[in-house]
Amino acid sequence: MSDIKADTDWAFIQYESVRKVLPEAEFPAVSEYIADLSEIANRFDVFLLDAFGVLNVGETPIPGAPEQVAALQAMGKRAMVLTNGASLPVERSMEKYRNFGFDFTRADVISSRDILMASLRKKTPKVWGCMALSTSKINEFPAQVLALGDDPQLYNDVGGFILLGSAGWTSARQTRMVNSLNANPRPILVGNPDLVAPRENNFSLEPGWFGHQAAHDTGISPQFFGKPFNAIFAEARKRIPANIPNDRIAMVGDTLHTDILGGKAAGFGTVLITKHGLFRGKNVVSYIKSSGIIPDFIAPTT
Repeated sequence: MSDIKADTDWAFIQYESVRKVLPEAEFPAVSEYIADLSEIANRFDVFLLDAFGVLNVGETPIPGAPEQVAALQAMGKRAMVLTNGASLPVERSMEKYRNFGFDFTRADVISSRDILMASLRKKTPKVWGCMALSTSKINEFPAQVLALGDDPQLYNDVGGFILLGSAGWTSARQTRMVNSLNANPRPILVGNPDLVAPRENNFSLEPGWFGHQAAHDTGISPQFFGKPFNAIFAEARKRIPANIPNDRIAMVGDTLHTDILGGKAAGFGTVLITKHGLFRGKNVVSYIKSSGIIPDFIAPTT
């Protein structure tokens, strides 16, 4: 979709435009500024870490992040990854994190893909068309899932659509899906609710953006899996001992409308990282004031 040049301001406007379908939450009056997570290590027992913008940018680890996470773990803090990256199986993501220098167990990594797959086991139809990458291993899904390409008939034959990974998705494919849905309304499942993701030199459009566009063009309300929606936070809560209260859990992320909004809606503390992700190079205060989404803490880096 080369006709759209996504940047911070464009993404912020898009997130605000879909605010009505996002969760509601209560926020603190003001944020506390810190240098990094080490300053609040004594306030939390569990850190839920977004991946893009917190651990890595694109295929590059954020400088100092592996060491910071290791230091928290050495203090007895639990560091977990809560990611909307749905394109790859978690095992592949864990391999990437290990190569970056992080040490997470399988139980410490929760992706929106996990939540989608759990939901898919309970759904009909049994045949889905999928926006996916060639490496997405859609054969692992508990239903028949077919990769969508340039065959218009396939869009009409499937019983619903899964939006998993948007690299390679085109305007023509989006139009085929929308036209097919207008002719025959069917479910839309969005495996990654993000609108954009920070890359080394730009922002990529993510499945959430295409899902919201499809909703606008068809009137069909998609089902979203991942932040800021509750199911992924509920799964994290299940994996954390019950004797750890919500106010000892911190969601750490780079976006207001997914990480901070979702974390506060779940009842957790929140930390906005500003240097590497959506707000890199920007004065985040104006975005916080405009949206009313106020993190508990603001830090330049992890």
